[in-house]
Parts: sequence; structure tokens; C-alpha cells
Amino acid sequence: MAKRDYLQNLMRDLESHTEVRRFGSGWLSGFFGLLFAIAGFFMVIALRFPDWFATPELDIIKHWGGFRGAVHAVLLVSYGLSLLSLLLRPRKILGLTALMIGLAAALLGGASVQPQETHDWGVFFGLDFFVVNLLVTGFMFAPLERAFPRRRAQRLFRTEWREDLFYYLVSTMFVQVLGFLALAPQQFVNEHTNNWDAFRAAVAALPWIVQFLIVLVASDLVQYWFHRSFHRYPFLWGFHAVHHSARSMDWLAGSRMHFIEIILLRAITSLPLFTLGFSPSVMQAYIGFVYVWSSLLHANVGGSFNRLGHWVATPRFHHWHHGLEREAFDVNFAIHFPWIDKLFGTFHLPKDRWPENYGIPEDVPKAYWGQFLYPWTRTGKKTDEAAAE
Repeated sequence: MAKRDYLQNLMRDLESHTEVRRFGSGWLSGFFGLLFAIAGFFMVIALRFPDWFATPELDIIKHWGGFRGAVHAVLLVSYGLSLLSLLLRPRKILGLTALMIGLAAALLGGASVQPQETHDWGVFFGLDFFVVNLLVTGFMFAPLERAFPRRRAQRLFRTEWREDLFYYLVSTMFVQVLGFLALAPQQFVNEHTNNWDAFRAAVAALPWIVQFLIVLVASDLVQYWFHRSFHRYPFLWGFHAVHHSARSMDWLAGSRMHFIEIILLRAITSLPLFTLGFSPSVMQAYIGFVYVWSSLLHANVGGSFNRLGHWVATPRFHHWHHGLEREAFDVNFAIHFPWIDKLFGTFHLPKDRWPENYGIPEDVPKAYWGQFLYPWTRTGKKTDEAAAE
């Protein structure tokens, strides 16, 4: 009971909509102390148990000479900020939580921790990948949303932020599992299509930037019809409804996607490109680009961009895809290029206007596991009202 009360008090302190969070109040130092403490703790875990919690693609960063010094600096900053919050803030729970997590990281060995012998099952959970992604995108878009907000009154810890953060954790920590399930047929396809070798060689010979642009256009064309089919067919809509159930839009809302839809989307967009000769570095750059681009499209960022929005996807273009109004139903399926919607008659971008509300009329469960089961437990067929995004 005490544990539940502690967590409830922590969430209340983070989510309070009545408190003024100004400099000198201790809230900002407590929040950033908590953020740095969690980041440092997860990095220490990844260093201690690399077989289980470290992403091999990030080894080059962890082997950099200054990496452990950076982790040590993150932990020191978390200590300083948490102590400052404890001094300034009447309610001590933010600073105390940050301090305890930072001390736990120190007890595990801190930045000097050495890898512990573990049984390598050949499966890893990318804690380090989660931390890097969260810090990069968070420090990129959270200030942008504060500087140029679409909805100024919307807080950082808005309704449903916990669910979306958990989705972000799942999609990044399980990057290996998702990648394997989506791309498992790649080797089989390559081994049984030797007659494509000349075509693959021609693709590989193209300049890097040309390959990247082809991947952007080709993936968006495929993704357009994939996306549109998830709106058209009731069973598929059950998966996609989870993404559209978010009633607030910010950079974190884009991570709310059903596990099955993520696998299918990656398979339908990335698998063909991986088997057609495109450079692995091009594909890696594309995946990184999509992470950032998706966060931008969902971000609580203003700006009309009336002309640009007809050719390159902007937040306002994609927000209409999530609108609750009738005019927003089944429009703007493209992710990168709105001219694809123009081509197939689904483009909608009224000048200078934004949707008033977001979400769908369906009663989608709030918790992650309820949403995971929703495609199989929902009743009735998808109606026009349920098609809103």
C-alpha cells in the first residue's frame, strides 16, 4: 500500500496542472534530475549486463573513450539537480526519487561498472537504445513544443503520457525482436532470387543520396496503401484504432502503435527494400529518419505552412489525419509526401485551420494490455465515426 501511495504521489507531482513550474520552484530541477538519473541507471545496467540489455549497433558509442565519463557526468548532474530540488521544493518526492535512482546506479558500479558474466541467449533488450532515442527526441521536440506550441495550455505530462511512454519503451527495447519478426524472410528471398543479382548490383551502384530518396518515395507509396487498408477493413482497423485513440497530440503520441501493426508495417515497407540491393547504411538512415519524422508529425507544434504542406508532410497535415471532426475521416494517409494523397483523392488541408479535437468515438481501453487485446475483443464493425484520426 505504501508503495502504491508513493507512486501515486510521484505521478501527482509530475502531472499537476495547477502548479506553476517556474525557475526557483524546484520542479524543473527535480524533473531533470529524475530524467538524468533514469538515463544513467539504464546505461549502467546496459554496461553491467551487455548480453541482455545492450544493442550491438551501439557498441561503437560504448567503446568510445569518453563514454563512461559522459555516463559519470549524467549521474553527477542527476545528484546535483535532485539535491537542489530537495532544497527548493516543499514536496520532496521528485528530488528524493531522482536521488534514490542515482544512488542505485552508483551501487551497481556507476560509470566504472564492469560487465558481469551472463548467459547469452542471443536475445537482447535495448535499454541503451531506449535511452539514446528518448534523450535525443525528447531534447529535440520538448523544447520545440514549448517554444512554438499548437496548443499552449497542453502540459508536458498530458493525459495518457504514461501509456505512450510505455509504447516508446516497447518499440525501442524490443527493436531486435521487431526487426527479426519483420525481416526474417529476407535471407530466404535473397537465396531464392539469384536472377535479381544484376538488378541489385545496379541499385547498389547508385549514389547514396539517390538511394535514400528512392527509399523515401517507394516506402511512402507502399505505406500509403498499407495505411489506407487499415482504415478500410474492420479487423485491421482494430489494430490501427489503438494509434488513433490518443486524444492529445505531441511528439510521444506517435509511438502509440499496436505491436502487430509495427511488425506488419516494417515488413511491408522495409523487407522489399532490403532484398532489392539498397545499401544497409541507407536503410539504417531511413529507419532513423522515420523515428524523428514521425515524432515531428505528431508534435504539438504550430505553423500553418499552407504551401509546403501540399508537398511535404507537416504537423498540421498529419494532425488532420487524427482529427475527430467528420471532415478529417480517412484523409492524409501519406507520411512524407502529401502529393500521394492528392494523386489518390484523399488530401485534406484547409487553409490555416487545425482540427479542434483528436481521437476516435470508440471506447478503446486505457491500459497497454487492454489495447493489445483490443483487436480481438472489440465488438461491432468499424463505422465512419470510428474512422476518425
